Amino acid sequence: MKLRNGGKVLVECLQALGAKKGFGVPGESYLAVLDALHDTKNSLDFVLCRNEGGAAFMASAYGKLTGEPGLCFVTRGPGATNASIGIHTAMQDNSPMILLVGQVGTDMKGREAFQEIDYRAYFGSVAKWVVEIDNVDRIPEIMSRAWSTAISGRPGPVVIALPEDVLTDMTSVAALSGPIAYHEPAPTPEGLEKVLSLLAAAKRPLIMTAGGGWKDQGCQNLQAFAEASDIPVLVGFRAHDRYDNHSISFVGDAGVGMSAATKELIKTADVVLAINMRFSEITTDGYSLFNVPEPSQTLIHVHPSDRELGKVYAPELAIHAGPNAFTAALADKKVSGDWAAWRSQARADFEAAFDAPVQPGPVDMVAVTKYLRDTLPDDAILTNGAGNFTTWPNKFFKYSANQRLLAPQSGAMGYGLPAAIAAKVACPERTVVCFAGDGDFQMNCQELGSAMQAGAQPIVLILNNGIYGTIRMHQERTYPARVSGTTLENPDFVMLAKSYGYHAERVTETQGFAAAFERALASPTGAVLELDISPEALTPRQTLSQMRAASIGAGE
Repeated sequence: MKLRNGGKVLVECLQALGAKKGFGVPGESYLAVLDALHDTKNSLDFVLCRNEGGAAFMASAYGKLTGEPGLCFVTRGPGATNASIGIHTAMQDNSPMILLVGQVGTDMKGREAFQEIDYRAYFGSVAKWVVEIDNVDRIPEIMSRAWSTAISGRPGPVVIALPEDVLTDMTSVAALSGPIAYHEPAPTPEGLEKVLSLLAAAKRPLIMTAGGGWKDQGCQNLQAFAEASDIPVLVGFRAHDRYDNHSISFVGDAGVGMSAATKELIKTADVVLAINMRFSEITTDGYSLFNVPEPSQTLIHVHPSDRELGKVYAPELAIHAGPNAFTAALADKKVSGDWAAWRSQARADFEAAFDAPVQPGPVDMVAVTKYLRDTLPDDAILTNGAGNFTTWPNKFFKYSANQRLLAPQSGAMGYGLPAAIAAKVACPERTVVCFAGDGDFQMNCQELGSAMQAGAQPIVLILNNGIYGTIRMHQERTYPARVSGTTLENPDFVMLAKSYGYHAERVTETQGFAAAFERALASPTGAVLELDISPEALTPRQTLSQMRAASIGAGE
């Protein structure tokens, strides 16, 4: 092999592994990598971002959508710390991701050099693996391990520190020769037989599913088994798109704002088959729906990472298997039992949850979301960040088998817009709609510039109610009528969006939304629609004033 610098070898390895896109903000600490990316346009493209937090969100969302590690390139120190929000989100979302961080030269380490950080210490608790390359000849070895680590087991983020001198050192080492074929662990015949036996003996069986790493065929295989067996399926927090919501076996999600019916469903189930589930506080309603550590329900836990099995709850049966391998083994199987009424009632409770009153204020999101349910393409991608506004894409939309939801299980504000940009980068032909609150949008609104430059412009719905809605909700419940730090003074979002080359409109009444959205769909530049939402419409079934009055009454 001819001599190349470390930056060139690293990019060659990424190409061999199958990388097509990378997101980042430039920095002098990894100039050799940027120079190598100069020669990979249209094969490995660098998407220039405006802030490392936005770039990391894009990489996390790209990994979640494609199943391949999302790449994020940032400089040392402030660049890495800005990107940390995306690492945390990728970890909680089970999204494969690789963060490549410039580092001070090896001759300066340990002196608190300019922008120096110990990345193992900084990222150690929020990444699957953190490593620093200290020898140019080890770049192929470490890149291979990083890629495998990101996609295997419980998918997640890997952080690689790249000292400047390692990137500029010359080497004749061979780059990787090709992609890595990863095969999930599969259930044993004995384990599968035991699963079927426990389900067949149930009176009120329930399937719960979530997590990353699903493939379309795996989702289809799960649906085939659940429908053949007439067992209700509940998805975890923000995993709505991992199961066809139109199936009669789909009964909702165990997430923020979990309904009383959903809580009761979990509590009264006698056998729970949990596939790819990470039992979080959100999914278990503060760990109250299953007894810790031994649930009253018979728990069958299936997960590709042995570290998740028995992590919180001791299962009756633990199966170390990937979701796709496990459901492939289930696809042609079925169990039978006298639980049709159980499944039917759970489905009826899910359908009933879509009945919400007309919302106060100029634009009614009940009507808006119904319009989107009826008109969005079958392969549309929805994204959101964090806030009370997420109830609309999370609780009032029915995802088909081909539609996707990119939403942060970490509860990170500002995720929705970068995620929508990443979706348009990955799938430019698909309709991508971002739901954002006015506060949420302003966390990363500068990434409209990244979208404009990359030609990856989604449709953005800004639900503008002039407040940090979630915090105001908690404030009114705990300290009613004592508003502090939750009222926003906002810019003109329409003018801001137009300055970035977007089609933009303000929608001031419900009746005007449909026509505005049609214009947004027709726009070649993407679109930003600012929706005039009343602060009173704080939750679908309780206004701000009602919430305040109830809290004051309870206090008295």
